Amino acid sequence: MMQSFKEHALTFESFLQEQELFSRKPENLYEPCAYILSIGGKRIRPSVCLMAADMFGTVTKDALWAAATVELFHNFTLIHDDIMDQAPLRRGQVTVHEKYGTTAGILSGDVMNIMAYQCLEHVQAPFLLPLLSLFNQTAIEVCEGQQLDMDFEQKELVSEAAYIHMIGHKTAVLLACSMKIGAIVSGVNETDAALLYTFGKNLGIAFQLQDDYLDTFGNPALVGKQIGGDILANKKTFLAITALQNADTHQRTALQALAQGHSPTKVSDTISLFNALDVAASCKRAIQTYTDKANEALAAINIAPEQKVAFEELVAFLITRDY
Repeated sequence: MMQSFKEHALTFESFLQEQELFSRKPENLYEPCAYILSIGGKRIRPSVCLMAADMFGTVTKDALWAAATVELFHNFTLIHDDIMDQAPLRRGQVTVHEKYGTTAGILSGDVMNIMAYQCLEHVQAPFLLPLLSLFNQTAIEVCEGQQLDMDFEQKELVSEAAYIHMIGHKTAVLLACSMKIGAIVSGVNETDAALLYTFGKNLGIAFQLQDDYLDTFGNPALVGKQIGGDILANKKTFLAITALQNADTHQRTALQALAQGHSPTKVSDTISLFNALDVAASCKRAIQTYTDKANEALAAINIAPEQKVAFEELVAFLITRDY
């Protein structure tokens, strides 16, 4: 019987601890890497990699090392993203650059990225080329998504389609890649591996939209970071984009003035306008749209229904989570 997400998360955590990847010198280089991995995180990407391997076969050392690749890469991007965003908190704890300094954050992120590729050295040769091809393309797309996200900060108006394209690259492709990597090392056919990738990408988009929602409407004690961080940073989130699209002239002027200013009530005033424009409901509808697309792809995979249960439970968790 296929194991649950939580069971795979525990399996991966044990594997990661056993490797002691960052028990090395110089400590100033590796300690920040160990720190970012130690401060929480749901281990979503490595867990879905193992789930995919389990769904099509069994969890092997190939799958575990592939899962380590995506988790190290993901955490490397978090270190550098936090530096670019000047974020003070990550998972409710001080960010790496705030704790160790920006220079240490950059260099530790760099070595973490290199070690992500090093993990692939442990994967058997027949799987290595397709894994490298997929992972390299994913890494490029993540960087493209990050650049688009930064470009949006300089634009007054961003379309919903442009935003979905951006998060599809910045966030969703890594989740999709994680699943397909697990499928590849299980030896499954390309058709089902591609369907799982489509499932993962659409779920990743829904996941990011849920993050947008929680950043503004979530409980800070559960979310683990300050509410309204995207508003303070003038991020072009789905909420902000929808608000500008739905606003009348007076409301649009007010939103733009808040974005350009530094009022102590910037977050609460912006949320009041968001509420007036019903952007929370619009975001929830978009989440459901991409969740439905994900479920369609999952349903099309040619495997016994009981083998899909863990992924169905994951979908339910990700779109209803409050943190």
